[in-house]
Amino acid sequence: MGQLLAGPFATVLLAWFGAEVIKIEPPGTGDPLRSWRTLHKGTSLWWYSLARKQKCITLDLRQKRGQEIARQLAERVDVIVENFKPGTLEKWGLGFEDVKTINPRVIMARISGWGQTGPYAHKPGFAAVARAWVGCGM
Repeated sequence: MGQLLAGPFATVLLAWFGAEVIKIEPPGTGDPLRSWRTLHKGTSLWWYSLARKQKCITLDLRQKRGQEIARQLAERVDVIVENFKPGTLEKWGLGFEDVKTINPRVIMARISGWGQTGPYAHKPGFAAVARAWVGCGM
């Protein structure tokens, strides 16, 4: 369930080591990484390297049906990787506590710029933001 760089980078590492990775993308545009920066034949070079060895499906996780299908997948997986804003999966009924009830052995890797809790959890966490914070004496 990861998009842009952090989630796809983590999952491509798992795929390189033999994991079967099923990548969930939103309808319409798919992962924004598909069209991010330098393109080759309409597709981002980043996509070619970070989506390798992954199976992609389209689910609208904002809709009940997409959430139901995600829960069905969660019953059978070992690891879920996500990098939404903290609280997003909980809003959709797909947070760790929700998924753990249907798959007690699941591991959830949650990637966010400032963690899941705390005073900065709601702030965006892209690399450019982190570089800006370094200069302001955080």
